[in-house]
Amino acid sequence: ELMASLQSRLQELWEEQELVLLEARECAKWGEELEVLVKDLCKPQEFERYMMFIGDLEKVLSLLLCLSSRLARVQNALSRMDGSTEPEEKQSLNERHKLLSRQREDAKDLKENLDRRERVVSGILAKYLTEQQLQDYEHFVQVKTSLLIEQKDLEEQIKFFEEQLENLEQSIP
Repeated sequence: ELMASLQSRLQELWEEQELVLLEARECAKWGEELEVLVKDLCKPQEFERYMMFIGDLEKVLSLLLCLSSRLARVQNALSRMDGSTEPEEKQSLNERHKLLSRQREDAKDLKENLDRRERVVSGILAKYLTEQQLQDYEHFVQVKTSLLIEQKDLEEQIKFFEEQLENLEQSIP
């Protein structure tokens, strides 16, 4: 029953992931339309800033989400340690925790820098776009961001349930 329940939940997650991927493709098309508009209206240097911001948005968010996810797994492993845990393993986990924490702080700094760049890009676009076009751009950035977060969350859930299912299958004689 438990295996069937896990399989069912996995199937639901895979279907949800397909829907999110479909939305991501639609968002990418929307991004391409915005790119053409911005290229037509802005100076080449301003267009370059826009393109760098959009490209870095995905990279920085993905990095931050990945590091947060890895840090959470290490924290879970640390919380499961007991008296029988090998000192080397404990030390290794603590070192990984420190490293990932530093890396995540660096990624947060990158995100703050990206947020400042977003304000600069918005200021540039405000000179060229209509109010509606500017709102569309801001909505695009919000949707792109939320889809990235949703995709990462679904990947993590799927990975978790696949591991649970695998552990369950291995535990059955």
